Amino acid sequence: MGIFGLFRQPNIDQGVVDYHNTPGAVLLDVRTPQEYREGHIPGSKNVPLQRLDQVKAVAGNKETALFVYCYSGSRSRQAVSMLQRMGYTQVQNIGGIAAYSGKVER
Repeated sequence: MGIFGLFRQPNIDQGVVDYHNTPGAVLLDVRTPQEYREGHIPGSKNVPLQRLDQVKAVAGNKETALFVYCYSGSRSRQAVSMLQRMGYTQVQNIGGIAAYSGKVER
């Protein structure tokens, strides 16, 4: 990978496909509750970045595959680091809903 690969954004559309193809996975939206109400990916669970310590409510098992997104990919990148420090072993930043081309639920 070249230096520009470091700045490549995850592909959220592919991330959602991967989520659907992973049994028992959780699609985690780390935006604010208001942002979530304004539109989210169907099936996602909202645990805002500021309340990430409450993730046990949606993923009690630290082996659960977590596919994390936010608006742009920045908060989800922070959330992935935090979740890994909390002991979650299968965590992936799939990017931001701003780049998502699939169905959004309100």
